[in-house]
Amino acid sequence: MSSHDTPDIRRHMERLAAEGVDVVRVVYPDLIGTDRARDVLLDHLASACAHGLAFCKAVYHTSPQGDVVPVAGGLDAGLPDVTVRPDLSTLAVLPWEPGVATCLGEVTDPATGTHAPESPRDLLRFVLARCTELGLRPVVGPELEYFLLEPAPGTPTGWRRAPETTGAVYTAGLRADPENHLLRTLRSLRDLGIGVVAGNHEFDGGQYEINLTHSDALDAADRAFRFKASVKELARKEGRLATFMAKPFGDAGGSGFHLHLSCEDTDGRNTFDDPAGAYGLSTTARHAVAGVIAHAPALAALANPTVNSYKRFGPDTLAPWLIDWGLDNRSAMLRIPPERGSGARLELRLGDASANPYLLIAGTVAAALLGVQAGEEPPAPLEGYGYDTARSAVLPTDLSAALDALEADTALTDLLGKDFTTSFLTYKRNEVERFQRHVTDWEFTEYAYHL
Repeated sequence: MSSHDTPDIRRHMERLAAEGVDVVRVVYPDLIGTDRARDVLLDHLASACAHGLAFCKAVYHTSPQGDVVPVAGGLDAGLPDVTVRPDLSTLAVLPWEPGVATCLGEVTDPATGTHAPESPRDLLRFVLARCTELGLRPVVGPELEYFLLEPAPGTPTGWRRAPETTGAVYTAGLRADPENHLLRTLRSLRDLGIGVVAGNHEFDGGQYEINLTHSDALDAADRAFRFKASVKELARKEGRLATFMAKPFGDAGGSGFHLHLSCEDTDGRNTFDDPAGAYGLSTTARHAVAGVIAHAPALAALANPTVNSYKRFGPDTLAPWLIDWGLDNRSAMLRIPPERGSGARLELRLGDASANPYLLIAGTVAAALLGVQAGEEPPAPLEGYGYDTARSAVLPTDLSAALDALEADTALTDLLGKDFTTSFLTYKRNEVERFQRHVTDWEFTEYAYHL
């Protein structure tokens, strides 16, 4: 029997056909976490599994506006291919698109037969393999916020918050969500099977948060990636825009991507818990905290990966801009929630919603792993309300500084891989250069009339 006509693939095809599915959408994340995809007719799924789907490698180097950034291995190499094969273990029927199922894609370089250096999913796998060598299994719970927008012709951006209600902080129901966007979205995501738990209207008008279950790190990254893509697609279906941009409005707070992290040993025991340890935390947990603190400036490049990201920071924003940690303290960059036992964990509050889930999780796990290997204790935890530069160091204040910090952190970049780091730095520095050449509305308003 040929490799593209195995009983396993045929079972999947028969099941999908019985459910009325005739198209499989094969999806994978690019360097910034945007979904790239191809629709495959069900009759050709076996061939796609056997031979793969060819995509231009430069998709990893393409900006949100469609410009191809000159990253090594792309334009300079003549725009070669990568091969994407359906990962049938991730198949799911799309509840909102009749006849369509979706699955993640496995990316390889056909020239070498190995993973592409820019593949975020494979980067996370590599970091997790290093954890396995130490008998650690990272467990992650993602928390993501986003803004829902509706068309607003004649306004500078063409969009406004939906709705623009103020003061409806942490609520559910029609007061903050008069068209029941949240309920429809929750139910659709539940039916997709990506581990959605609950949701609510967030702090600002048109801002929402939906919580996902915790699971092993790769599965959590897969679900967070699919969550972001699905929320945006559901909004498009209604003629709206769901954005995970860090701070889309100057008069509102930003959207965060908080990450809850713990580790289990080979027996499934939470290795962060120790009733006899300082703060009820094990030495592994405290070393992990120390690692995240030590590598925080570099980690910012992955957690806050856009020019816009750094406009989310500032005093009294509850978005961390200082390098500190605290016990159940939401003004700290790294918070230790009060649960212990199986619930012992750390919460990194640094990330914003624009972060690529794979890169944010890979960077956080890598920093924690380096801390465990170094075996150092963290500084004293923050007490009281934070945002005091006399007590804590300041994180990078713009993307350029964060990229410089990442490049300088050789321990972290060695773990993430030189090829990935070079591609990421080149891509993101091009973003900074393009922004620096762009004349903003603020500049025109500030200077044009008077100068």
